[in-house]
Amino acid sequence: MTRSVDQAMAEFAPALPLAVAYSGGADSTALLTACARRWPGQVVAFHVHHGLQAAADNFERHCRDTCAALGVPIYVQRVDARHAPGESPEAAARHARYKAFEALAHLNKAQAAIQSIAIAQHADDQVETLLLALSRGAGLSGLSAMPASWQCGSLTYHRPLLEVACADIRVWLREQSIPFIEDPSNLDERYTRNRIRARIMPALQVCFPQFRETFARSSAHAAQGQDLLLEIAAQDLVSVGVPPVISALQMLSHARQANVLRHWLRSVHQTTPTTAQLDALMNQIVACKTRGHHVRLKVGQGFCVRLGKVLDWYNPELSQPPLNPPSWL
Repeated sequence: MTRSVDQAMAEFAPALPLAVAYSGGADSTALLTACARRWPGQVVAFHVHHGLQAAADNFERHCRDTCAALGVPIYVQRVDARHAPGESPEAAARHARYKAFEALAHLNKAQAAIQSIAIAQHADDQVETLLLALSRGAGLSGLSAMPASWQCGSLTYHRPLLEVACADIRVWLREQSIPFIEDPSNLDERYTRNRIRARIMPALQVCFPQFRETFARSSAHAAQGQDLLLEIAAQDLVSVGVPPVISALQMLSHARQANVLRHWLRSVHQTTPTTAQLDALMNQIVACKTRGHHVRLKVGQGFCVRLGKVLDWYNPELSQPPLNPPSWL
């Protein structure tokens, strides 16, 4: 069974003082209200003004009025959340939001020493994230969906309502006559997440009434599997070296070779290969039988190249290609 708002909040124990990401919508209104009641004087609200729709100024005014009624300080950050060509609008807005949270936390650190930020994503959001990952052919990392908490620099982010259904949050608000705003963009089915919410979620409710719990369990299993893959990858990276020695990579099984290459590219170079790019790279590693075999493949945002006994990676926008190795390598 999913949990109620009160049950979820009873188990939420963040480091204080706490910032709540507050948009004015139902979910963040419930979270802010519950946090302000539980820790009076220890909660602030962070509101991000995305500037993407005419109603954004009204959203800000509503949030300021609500915070004044709750006795909660509110800090507003205006951002340019427009997406670049080829970029997902949702991803651009999400990136802008988290950058804004970091900026607001930094500005308030001297005054309030913000250590924790609470975000009001709930069980329905978790299901939507899992379905989006499945639609993109994601691996275990994507199927793990959203963690309940994670660290980013000096800040700890929390999702205390992740096991609470969206409908239960709205019931909680109605029972207490707590007002909130409806973002009209949430009804725009040009966005994939909104189509999932409008069309797929009701069908799942009819066919699989417990889908929120069972999907969350599957995501938890995927997260556990991903943790194990990362543990093995870290061990294998020590074995093959940084940058990895080609002959050492060739000693690994196909699955472990793919696993350690992904880990190397992500952890050392902050880039993620597509499935096709990784397959092509592994085919080249298999073919590296002679000293003269050349490798230069597009991988992630840069190129993987062979330098004598090892593989290297570079981004042409950030650096020059690595020099050819000396003949004794």
